[in-house]
Amino acid sequence: MQPFQIEIPDSHLADLRQRIGATRWPSAVDSGPGWERGVPLTYLKELASYWQEEYDWRAAEREINRYPQFTTEIDGAPVHVLHVASAVPGARPLLLTHGWPSSIVEFLDVIGPLTDPAAHGGDPADAFHVVVPSLPGHGFSGPLRAPGWDARRIAGAWAELMRRLGYDSYLTAGGDWGSLISLELGRLDPGHVTGAHLTMLLTLPSGDPAEMATLTEEDFARLGKLSRYDAELSAYLRLQSTRPLTVSYGLTDSPVGQLAWITEKFREWTDSAKTPEDAVGRDRLLTNVSVYWFTGTAASAAQLYYESAPALGALFTPGARPEPVPVPIGVAAFHGDPVTPVRAFAERDYPSISYWSEIEKGGHFPAMEQPRLLVEDIRAFARTLIA
Repeated sequence: MQPFQIEIPDSHLADLRQRIGATRWPSAVDSGPGWERGVPLTYLKELASYWQEEYDWRAAEREINRYPQFTTEIDGAPVHVLHVASAVPGARPLLLTHGWPSSIVEFLDVIGPLTDPAAHGGDPADAFHVVVPSLPGHGFSGPLRAPGWDARRIAGAWAELMRRLGYDSYLTAGGDWGSLISLELGRLDPGHVTGAHLTMLLTLPSGDPAEMATLTEEDFARLGKLSRYDAELSAYLRLQSTRPLTVSYGLTDSPVGQLAWITEKFREWTDSAKTPEDAVGRDRLLTNVSVYWFTGTAASAAQLYYESAPALGALFTPGARPEPVPVPIGVAAFHGDPVTPVRAFAERDYPSISYWSEIEKGGHFPAMEQPRLLVEDIRAFARTLIA
């Protein structure tokens, strides 16, 4: 485990500003300010101008560098990790895993409350040692140059990471890929994983009419959102699952292309009304995009979809049943997420679910959108594991 600090060269910052200034903008159809056709041209131009002229990467860099960071190699891949130990005696280890198009930036607002509850109006008994790795191929854990890194392999690497950090037991949590990897960790390392807290869980109807007869109006609304996701919001998934390299050329060469690719997801997946900034602060959004840009990991991050395509296909196959997860599972259903789970289907597929919460505010990135609510929910789930 080698100590690490983020130090992006000044020349890379200058290059970013130059590239934004040299952007060749498309001639967009005059469709107004709506997002139906993608990120509106007027909005993206203004956001890119802010990124070029006003956004302060050095401030973001200093914020991240306040936390102890390390790099190591696991199974041939570079792994970057924030490891923030709590000063509270008896604190429990908590592994937080981000997804795509997210990064370690997703969890910056929850590290303090999780490691030092008393300083944030909480109970010291709820303290955690927090471990936040960058997914292989993402951010400072990249780029990857070898294939084969699917969710299960990452889970195996995380088990080894926690062993190297000296933790014999730990709680795992996350959303998006972080949820899928947390489930895999529960399968692969049940002797050390005490529980898995998820903010995303994909479940489908089995096709049995009797099962549908028991659903509530809210359940049907969630199935409607899932259908919209499948029909309209999942183009990125199909592209990155089949041709991840092709799209990566534009994302790696054009900062505005990378900005649009990620910003669209933050608009569609968050609990936002008009722009992603209704849910996530502008600087936070740009810090997340900047991590992808400065590390040049658009291509290697997209590979996770390609490598995991069979597993993703199974998740979207009605009637398919996942492998058992022999550890307690806690689910936080954030109502602003486009794939909010139906509880009856979730408990059918995952009998080890022992905790469930319904949270009205927040979407797919709750650690950025509603950090206080997420922290409270992780604490509540963790308490059930020692009750």
